[in-house]
Amino acid sequence: MKNPVMIFGLNPVARAAKAIFDSNEIITYGFLSDEKETIGKEVDEVAVLGQTEDDGFLKLIGKKCEAFVAADENEVRKHLVRMLREKRKVMPVNAIHERAFISPSAGIGHGNFINMGAMIGHNAEVGSHCLIHTGAIIEGEAHLADFVQIGAGAVINTGVRIEEGAFIGAGSLIVAGVTIGKNARVGAGSVVIADVESKQTVFGNPAQLVNR
Repeated sequence: MKNPVMIFGLNPVARAAKAIFDSNEIITYGFLSDEKETIGKEVDEVAVLGQTEDDGFLKLIGKKCEAFVAADENEVRKHLVRMLREKRKVMPVNAIHERAFISPSAGIGHGNFINMGAMIGHNAEVGSHCLIHTGAIIEGEAHLADFVQIGAGAVINTGVRIEEGAFIGAGSLIVAGVTIGKNARVGAGSVVIADVESKQTVFGNPAQLVNR
């Protein structure tokens, strides 16, 4: 990737993404933020240029720069990805830290955030628009669908399937062969030894269903 990158968002993920692009010697063109009070300011030596749906800056995407979506809320992330596809006919680029390890046999989609020390094993599959935080391990043959978030230091064992929109908290362990359903949530530090159904929240060691 030769073009600079416009980062959509101004949160910890956005600032970490800027550091990732720095690590790969890719220039950050600017931030776009919906926090009006930040527009015109500099964050990490990069200007906050405007709002995320400002056509004046959107028209640069795909011509003078690429796009990366840093929103950590899935509904916002989906909205921005959809907007970029409809208005600019582009997909967001990946932000992959130079110190992440991705097996040559692994498959990686578009628009993913993969931070320092993350490891993705042989024949693993990572969809698009996932957030994989510092030191997370995705072992061989694991499968992550789109819009999945994996917390720092979490371990996803061999053959695990994580369906769209699921959230795995920091330091969790998902044992081999388990399926985590769509939009399910696993609390930080949990050990998951059985399948988790869609939209369920589990927590603990071993993880148990949380009644909400």
